[in-house]
Amino acid sequence: MRAWHVEAFGAPAEVMRLVQVPDLQPGAGQVAVRVAACALGFPDVLMCRAGYQHRPTLPFSPGADFYGEIVSVGPGVDLAARDLSVGSKVIAIGAGLHGGLADIALVNLDLLFPAPACLDAAESAALFGAYLTGWLALTHSARIQAGEVLLVHAAAGGVGSAAVQLGLAAGATVIGVTRGERKAEVVRDLGASLVIDREQVSVIEAVKDATKGRGADIVYDPVGGSSWFESTKCVAFEGRLLVIGFAGGEILSQPLNHPLVKNYSIIGINSGLYTVKRPDVVARAMAELSNLAAGRAIRPLIGERVPLIDAPRALQDLDDGVTVGRSVVMLDGSVG
Repeated sequence: MRAWHVEAFGAPAEVMRLVQVPDLQPGAGQVAVRVAACALGFPDVLMCRAGYQHRPTLPFSPGADFYGEIVSVGPGVDLAARDLSVGSKVIAIGAGLHGGLADIALVNLDLLFPAPACLDAAESAALFGAYLTGWLALTHSARIQAGEVLLVHAAAGGVGSAAVQLGLAAGATVIGVTRGERKAEVVRDLGASLVIDREQVSVIEAVKDATKGRGADIVYDPVGGSSWFESTKCVAFEGRLLVIGFAGGEILSQPLNHPLVKNYSIIGINSGLYTVKRPDVVARAMAELSNLAAGRAIRPLIGERVPLIDAPRALQDLDDGVTVGRSVVMLDGSVG
């Protein structure tokens, strides 16, 4: 089987090597999935750079979010208990050392879910990570309500575009922040009520103008750095700041007198912990996301479908911040 291996830590384009290895065999509690599509996410970049919260053992195959077909199971796996069988089409997350940038990936049974029939292979691969994070942040943690104002940073990216769609599905007024006219047009097409191009205007002033000085009820920040500073300046009274990640590379310290004076909450979202500590919540999230997808309330934004050979370049583009939506590596050959 083919597999991209990261054999040293560094920039994706420099440390990935395509190798031929024996087909992976599932161990106890594991399921082997023949991968058709693998969606690239920023955690994959961080894992290549040894910047993720869990450093993988070298060598490893990146690609935590993927879609494919169950081909075999390890000892102790009861597929019937999950309404699955060999041959079932599934989406998966959290593949660890044997991720989706390979013909066969290994994943624990509780991190497999039936693939929604309404989505194609690339869209199915892109559903889990970004939309699970968005649901956990907006629905489960922030308790988003219809009529509230949601501010989304990096709104044209895979994580941000998912948050825009989930906010709109919840009945919120969505303000999207992005950089450059190309990405701004993408966010407009998603349905955001206001799109802020940070290259043209001040994010803080634009949010305050749009909300008549009140600010945003919820701020969704996968970037950190200057975006976080902006968020603290334009969050509403009793607002919620959601810490999703630090794609900008800078983690700021937060003076705790500021949320006290302005009366807002800071909520961190680590979706991986939910898969371990609250699998019941993850199962409910996936059921609701599948229903939203079936009703066309959400649909993963696919910026590019690329062949397996181009995976390092696509992952490097994500690292360089030039992608729109999710880039998906198509192992089934359907790149067109």
